[in-house]
Amino acid sequence: MQKSKNNLAEHPFLEGLDPDLLEVFVSCATHVHYDSGQMIYQEGDEANQFLLIRDGKVAVELFSLERGSLLIQTVGSGEVLGWSWLFPPYRRRFDVRAVEATEAIALDGVCLREKAEADHRLGYELLKRFSKVVVERLQAMRLQLLDIYGKHS
Repeated sequence: MQKSKNNLAEHPFLEGLDPDLLEVFVSCATHVHYDSGQMIYQEGDEANQFLLIRDGKVAVELFSLERGSLLIQTVGSGEVLGWSWLFPPYRRRFDVRAVEATEAIALDGVCLREKAEADHRLGYELLKRFSKVVVERLQAMRLQLLDIYGKHS
């Protein structure tokens, strides 16, 4: 348990989290490994977890009938992947594939949602932290779109 607690406490997403709330995360956490090329999530799947990437890199992709899989973003060490577990209807919106061997901590979204209902401090921490991630990802997408379409205007 101590090793899991240390691994979680060291991840940037949980930096500065109260120790009692960290214990809640530990109780909902599992270590996972994905091989290079392995599909992690598929669009439309039930979203019941998120990942804290410890080492490696994953690709977030969107499938297009005209172009096939389109790379939307890569997520690597020290980053968090997935927030669909937090918002109904709890379904994946993208495909996710390991670009290289990846070590992560999977957090059970159902476990955390239930615990957040019982302890609103936890719910508030989750929303604050995921809001920051969403804003950063939207800003990255904005820059990506400017890079793609800004040159053609």
